[in-house]
Amino acid sequence: MDSKPTTANKFYQNRIKPLLDFSLAFLLVILFSPILFFTALLIRTKLGSPVLFTQERPGKEGKIFKIYKFRTMNDKRDKKGELLPDEQRLEGFGKLIRKSSLDELPQLFNILKGEMSFVGPRPLLVEYLPLYSKEQARRHEVKPGITGWAQVNGRNAISWEEKFALDVWYVNHIGFWLDCKILWKTFYKVLKRKDIHSKTSPTMEKFQGNPNPKH
Repeated sequence: MDSKPTTANKFYQNRIKPLLDFSLAFLLVILFSPILFFTALLIRTKLGSPVLFTQERPGKEGKIFKIYKFRTMNDKRDKKGELLPDEQRLEGFGKLIRKSSLDELPQLFNILKGEMSFVGPRPLLVEYLPLYSKEQARRHEVKPGITGWAQVNGRNAISWEEKFALDVWYVNHIGFWLDCKILWKTFYKVLKRKDIHSKTSPTMEKFQGNPNPKH
């Protein structure tokens, strides 16, 4: 069983990492401002308003915050007026935005607000909170990230249980050089467009809980 984070790990997590996150996010917002603008313009032209997708997500210690993403799905509805399933609303343009990970760029503002980090377990749906085992819930001991250990080790191509195990491993081993490694691997995977989708669906299937929960 993995050991818990050391004092040095916690010092990095609580003191050094937030400063690095804010500084890098501030710089990237300035550098990527043309990309942010033109991506927003394209989404407005192709998909209409709103340009941003916002949703409540649980952050560190389960604190709820509003995550920002560029919108990638259309608003097509069935004859009853209900939204079509995600896989039917995610079409060519939206798929391209997701494959390039441009949809994640607005989360730079979540980092500036102190709600997220560049590296950490991905912030999932609020409805998943009561479904985690006690061990899986430890993923909320750190700030959620734009990318994480699970994302560079399979992303949507691995099971929920594997993802959560990788998230907790990260919590136990958080450190500067590990974060650097994850960021480098993320850059490589975005360029190669690897592990973007699950094996059975263009969007990740919902977490239904553990088959044999351990509390």
